[in-house]
Amino acid sequence: MADTPPAARPPAPPPEPAPQAATTPDAPPSGSGPDPEPDLGELTFSDWHAHAEKLVGIGFLTIARRLPALIAHAVRLAWLASPRDTLATIALSVLGGVFTAFGLLATTGVLSALFEAGPTPDRVRAALPSLILVGVAAALRTLVQAGAGWAQSRLDPQVSRIAEERLYGLTSRVDLAAFDDPEFHDALQRARSRGVAMADTVVSTAVNLLTAAIGIAAAAGVLGVLHPVLLPLLVLAVLPDAWAAVRAARMRYTTMYALIPAHRRKWIIAELLANREPAAEVRSFTMRGFLMRMYDAVSRAEQSIMLSLARRQTLARLVGEALSGVGTAAVYVALGLLLAVGAVPLAVAGTAVLAIQSGKSSLANLMYATNRLYEEGLYFTDFLDFCADAETRVSTGRTAPAPRGFERITADDVTFTYPGSDSPALQGVSIHIDRGEVIALVGENGSGKTTLAKILSGLYAPDGGRVLWDGTDLAGVDPDQVRGHIAVIAQDHTRWPLTARHNIDMGTGKGEPALIAAAEVAGADQVVAELPYGYNTLLDRRFKDGQELSGGQWQRIAVARGFHRDALLLICDEPTAALDARAEHALFERIRRHADGRTVLLITHRLASVRYADRIYVLDHGKVTEQGTHARLMELDGLYAELYTLQARAYSA
Repeated sequence: MADTPPAARPPAPPPEPAPQAATTPDAPPSGSGPDPEPDLGELTFSDWHAHAEKLVGIGFLTIARRLPALIAHAVRLAWLASPRDTLATIALSVLGGVFTAFGLLATTGVLSALFEAGPTPDRVRAALPSLILVGVAAALRTLVQAGAGWAQSRLDPQVSRIAEERLYGLTSRVDLAAFDDPEFHDALQRARSRGVAMADTVVSTAVNLLTAAIGIAAAAGVLGVLHPVLLPLLVLAVLPDAWAAVRAARMRYTTMYALIPAHRRKWIIAELLANREPAAEVRSFTMRGFLMRMYDAVSRAEQSIMLSLARRQTLARLVGEALSGVGTAAVYVALGLLLAVGAVPLAVAGTAVLAIQSGKSSLANLMYATNRLYEEGLYFTDFLDFCADAETRVSTGRTAPAPRGFERITADDVTFTYPGSDSPALQGVSIHIDRGEVIALVGENGSGKTTLAKILSGLYAPDGGRVLWDGTDLAGVDPDQVRGHIAVIAQDHTRWPLTARHNIDMGTGKGEPALIAAAEVAGADQVVAELPYGYNTLLDRRFKDGQELSGGQWQRIAVARGFHRDALLLICDEPTAALDARAEHALFERIRRHADGRTVLLITHRLASVRYADRIYVLDHGKVTEQGTHARLMELDGLYAELYTLQARAYSA
């Protein structure tokens, strides 16, 4: 499975030697030749940074330009989650800054009184009113900061819920063809892995940035009142830290962005090594050594890149801190000179020291919050970008109600090409299905049978041509309403980790009689009868009291699921692939009985099962090449006759 389409990748340089993996117990015996090196496909290590700078051009000015937009997105999301908590968080943060400034100004009165000439008790008494104001300001600041923290802690889980619901609401609504697009998968991986998780963090960091900015404004206001020269000195002390933070954020994001294919590959290999489904074949084919070598090759390359990142980030921080120290020294030298020339009194100088310390602390918090907001905002932007892209992949403008029924379904000159594919899966296909007919689609693998079925069932929209229910073009009809009239029994059905009941009724709540009737028609009642808790048995052994079914048992559950829908059109796509000959015969007999008066589209390679279909369409390389009854197609002596004869000869040999 490719993570990116070949056309999107830069030209690969000559492959580098794969890192040597540790010797494993599964190494072949001496004389059997060296172990094959794992083919890592798109993960050519020297290419990992080839497009990172092009994709993520980050600079200080870029951060300054993007922060307002990030904060605006964060505030909108927070307001959507809880207007009350958002308003409380902002308002209390502003009040905290006001009380900080008030306390600093009151400190000037305290120091002025203490530095006056006279007996110490008199100076203390003179300073007492200002001292009380400082204490009240500090107490009030503590209270409002605690209130802001409480409101913010309430806001975080609400923001997470809103973001997750938006993401999964879109992933469950996008057109099915999106999941055949590798670029969509990459964007989805970024959005799921960190993007959606950053939503609450971005909001809380935006609040922290606001709080720090208010603290800086308070300190800057006090310094501006005390002496204008003190204000630019404060900025000088922290600018180097700002540069280092931005630099580190840029390094980390570009690296993590470039490593996304590696993380996906590691996850895939980990699933093969740790999951139950492939466990038997991993052992049967002694795949452990090969998979571990592949995992080790990816891990070592990733480790090398992360160690390089740590080294470069540390160097940037060291330079930033060294320059910041020089700036801080310059601040205190300048303050000493102002005192020496009498530009500021001693009390003002003392307050200035406190204000500088407060401002520097707020500026440090601001830089930290800015760094985090930008770095996390980049991932959050992945989430926003994915949502924006996903919204374009959701069918819009299709609001017309679906017909209540049909006399004929027509596919008229339908064409369809999968995303990233150069050749169409369907080319000018035209078929019709009349109400009450059993229609069969046959052909070799890759002929377009399942693609056509998905278009007829509303899962794919055709690139060209029309699908009509009588005279209604489904291009303008609400796709969910269309799907509500169609039931699909698929070969690759989902094995839901739910109870047997919900695996059949799919949460429709039609009641016990409909559930039992569908199970009996499909033969799934025999499967359920063997389960320890009947229909309430959880069908997943990973959970307590869960049970696992065989492939054939799952197939019967899936058939019951299709019958339970009781739809106008029943599409059976290789419904007997996992069944033995006796069960297959019994199932087709059930489908024929269940199809009495219903419309059925049957896709199968078992041509003996389609002999009694009202009409058979033969597809070859995305085109309908033959159509007619079984007898008519045998007379044509074309592809159908060839395939049927081959199967019949195999059974009679």
